Amino acid sequence: MLLATLIILLLILALAGEPLFIVIAAAALLGFYFSDVDLGVITIEIYRLTETPLLLALPLFTFAGYLLSESQTSHRLVRLSRAILGWMPGELILVTLIACSLFTAFTGATGVTIVALGALLYPALKESGYSDRFSTGLVTSAGSLGLLLPPSLPLILYVVIAQQLSITEDLSITGMFLAGILPTLLMLLLLAIWSLWITRHERAATQPFESSEAWDAIKEAKWELPLPLFVLGGIYGGIFAVSEAAAVTAMYVLIVEVLIYREISLTELPRIMRESMTVVGGILLILGVALAFTNFLVDAEVPSKLFELIQQHIGSKYTFLALLNIILLILGAFLDIFSALVIMVPLILPVAIRYGIDPTHLGIIFLANMQLGYLTPPVGINLFIASYRFNKPVQEIYSATLSFLLVLMVAVLLITYLPFLFY
Repeated sequence: MLLATLIILLLILALAGEPLFIVIAAAALLGFYFSDVDLGVITIEIYRLTETPLLLALPLFTFAGYLLSESQTSHRLVRLSRAILGWMPGELILVTLIACSLFTAFTGATGVTIVALGALLYPALKESGYSDRFSTGLVTSAGSLGLLLPPSLPLILYVVIAQQLSITEDLSITGMFLAGILPTLLMLLLLAIWSLWITRHERAATQPFESSEAWDAIKEAKWELPLPLFVLGGIYGGIFAVSEAAAVTAMYVLIVEVLIYREISLTELPRIMRESMTVVGGILLILGVALAFTNFLVDAEVPSKLFELIQQHIGSKYTFLALLNIILLILGAFLDIFSALVIMVPLILPVAIRYGIDPTHLGIIFLANMQLGYLTPPVGINLFIASYRFNKPVQEIYSATLSFLLVLMVAVLLITYLPFLFY
């Protein structure tokens, strides 16, 4: 009865347009109140969150991503990719997929990728002879890639939430970073094959490799090239912890963009800091009250009851995974990825573990579906961002991205049911 009342309350507050943290906090307060639990537990939970070392990486990587998105990094990244891959058939397709996935991984925002790189890649695709429909669909779809690549903020947030639940020790941020690489490569490969096939009669002639242009592009982007080394080489080489890698990355990007390239002035820094930390503050506030609400759910044995309910109808973990994909795909179309993580992971993770699903594998499935959710009609956020960016009706964006969405669905199914190929 109590749980049903809380669900109704959540729905009423959500429909009334209240911020997500208010909705979750209200549910947690009422849940603990009617369970005769001291409400100070919520304050304790928020304080406990501040003691999580991994959490330091969130604001630092977010700040670095905002600096990169405000600079001319996108231009240098595209030029470098074209200079190196220009000799290959369909090189601009490969450039679009690679540049968008890397840019999204470091900025942590798919919408920013569509806005920043769309201005470069969409006209270039059109000039190379690709149709308007294909160019729009490719840039919009590629903009959602990269959320599985380090140092993606959703990857970090998933690990933080899972570790706070204290139900598994088989999960680490280094393991999650490594686990996301091959699934992302699979998505890129399938999208590249599909794109090359459907445009086999549209592509412009390839250009010979020019070592001088490649060298100039490398020199222009020489300060951005070490960035992956800080994250991957530093962490897996045992040089940095994740929080230390985040600090080094943020400091390095700050020095490069402000003092070396001078593309960001000192007067702009306060605005960038304010905007990036506002995003982080919102995430942390939601995360704090969500973990408090999770404690109530655990005390009320909701995950156990949910598992028993599901097990009555679903005995196989493979059937459970199919149902999970459907639910996550729908959620991804309606919720942003951070809200989905703090709401759903505490409910799904305990159930998935009891079905014998590895928590790292579950995290990759979760985030891969969220990537698809950005492209899923009727309210996939990237569809509307692309509609605004390219000045096209959203129905036209739906149509242009549909085939790419289906290809990505195939990739998600392979990731879900053939984990031995990736881990």
